[in-house]
Parts: sequence; C-alpha cells; structure tokens
Amino acid sequence: MSDLPPWQRAPLLVLGFAGLITGVLAGLWRLAWPTPDFVAGAPHGALMMCAFFGTLIALERAVAVGQRWAYLGPLGGGIGSAVLIAGITPALAMPFFIAGGVVLVLASLHAQRKAPALHARVLTLGAAAWLVGVLVWALTGAVDLALWWWAAFLIVTIAGERLELSRLMRVSPRMQQIFIGLIALLIAGASLAALPIGPRLFGLGAIGLAIWLLKQDVARRTVKTTGLTRYIAVCLLSGYLWLAIGGAMVAIFAPAAGDIGWDTTVHSLMVGFVFAMVFGHAPIILPAVLRVRLPYHPGFYVPLALLHLSLATRVTGDLFESYGLRAYGALGNALAIGMFLLLMMTAVIAAQGAKRP
Repeated sequence: MSDLPPWQRAPLLVLGFAGLITGVLAGLWRLAWPTPDFVAGAPHGALMMCAFFGTLIALERAVAVGQRWAYLGPLGGGIGSAVLIAGITPALAMPFFIAGGVVLVLASLHAQRKAPALHARVLTLGAAAWLVGVLVWALTGAVDLALWWWAAFLIVTIAGERLELSRLMRVSPRMQQIFIGLIALLIAGASLAALPIGPRLFGLGAIGLAIWLLKQDVARRTVKTTGLTRYIAVCLLSGYLWLAIGGAMVAIFAPAAGDIGWDTTVHSLMVGFVFAMVFGHAPIILPAVLRVRLPYHPGFYVPLALLHLSLATRVTGDLFESYGLRAYGALGNALAIGMFLLLMMTAVIAAQGAKRP
C-alpha cells in the first residue's frame, strides 16, 4: 500500500496542533488568565498528552512506516482531539484515542520487525505506554494515574529516538544494559503509581536517564558546531537538565496532585524536558512530514530561552507558594510555545516563497 502524499498528512498535523493550542489555553484558564469561553473546563492533560503528543508521534511513526494503514493512528488521535476541542464529553474521545494507540503500537511493531534493534523495541514500549495510559484514563477516570503512563510514553519515546542516534557514539553493551534498567524503572514506576513507591521509582528512572543521555548523546559533540546542529544540541542538553530536576523532585518528595512541588514535577518533565525536545526536533520532523524546507534562523533561540526562563519562574512560584509568580511563569511557557509555532510557520512560508520565480 502506498504512502500518503504530504498534502493529505497536513490535516492530521493541524488537528494535533489544534489540540496543543486548546490544551495550552486550558492550562492558562486553570490559573485564572483570560481565555476564550470554549476552553473553560477543558481537559488540559488529555489535550496535551493525547490530542497533541499522541497524534503527533503517531503521525511521525506513520511517515516512517510509509503505509496508509499506519495513518489510522494519527487519524484516531486527531478525531479525539476534535471531540475534546468541541467540548463534548471526554468519554466519546476515549475510543478514538484507544484506536489511535492500538495502531501506533502496530506501526511500531512493523518498524521493529524491519529493524529489530534495541531502539526499535524501546519505541514500541513507548507506544504501548500511551495506550495503557488512555486505557487507565478510560477505565478509572483518573487523569493523575494516567499521567504517569503518558509521561513514560514521552520520556521512553524520546530516549529511544536518542538511543538510535547515539549509535554514532558507539554505546557499549554495559551502557545498553544500564539504559534498559532505567527504562524498566520508569515503567515500574508508572505501573505502581497508585502506591507510594511508584512515583519514587519513576523519579529514579528519570534521573538515571537524564545522566545517561547527558553522557551518551551525540549532542555533547554537536553542541560545539554551528547553525541548526548546534541549536538542536542546546535544546537537547538543556532538556536533559529539566528531566533530572523533575526526576529528583518526584524521587525525593513524591508530591501528590495539588501539593507544593507537584506543578514543578509535572512541568519540569513535560515543559522543560519534552518541549525542549519538541523545539529541537521540529526543524527535522516538519520537513519530513510535510516535505517542505525549514531553514534555520538564529531567532529559534528566543522561544527556547523564554521557555526555560519562564519555567524557572513558574518553579520558583510553586516552591515558594507564590501563586502570582507561578501564573506569570505559566503565561511565559504559553508565549514561548506560541512564539515557536509562529517562527516555524514563518520560516516555512518564507522558504516556500523563495522557491517561486
């Protein structure tokens, strides 16, 4: 079966980014910032983890597989995204996310059979973690429990992708064994999230992975280069620091939802680490998905710097119980993401215009 042309992939990407924008606005609504009426009460976590990241990663995997059936994964995520954005009960979105998760796992298994390496098995495990998280959410209605699986989905997926590239650094068998052990800690932590030991195991796995990635990732070398290659390396290395911070918070304090440190834990992992990875990988993924040029510009560093500075502000507000500081930090996070999207769109449009006579 033939692959989808880029123009047919674009609507799936739009649905994913619509979930991102709605999810960010829903997060601001929770902190009492003025937002459009349609985001009031919207499920912030599900929009970010399923509507955006689930759809986006399923689309990336479908492009890698190159067969039409694999696009049923991002289609399920995209429809689920549309249901949540429309304000319909999340129960109607869950079957679409489950279907998208099943197809993502199948697409990952297909890629694994073609290239049966460790990184491919890790990516399959990450896909399964998203599906398990959606099932936990559907069966229990507890987003807080599902969140650990969704966090594992993103961390494991990113680690698997970096492991693939780290082959350039010739990872030793011993370091591969350590990597497998750290992934196992994350999965064990997500599995036992309802028990006090679960989050602490998850945190230990996150700290260990941060150290492993800082030591093994090819970004340690490429940060000494210039242009886009150096920008990507800065994104990666800065993200690993936030992964270590979030892991340390949950390993030491294991805050529950609503406790001091909970906001720091969740957003160190999901904003500081994951969005730094998004900022770094987008200049590679978007051209691959849409077959467009995305030239590098030094301005890419501006939203990255704003992301980290505003997150530091947010963490300070959370730990010192300053609601206002935390709210301004969250607003800065949203502005950084919005600025990044605008920069990407502007760069693509400018590149397309330059191709015309």
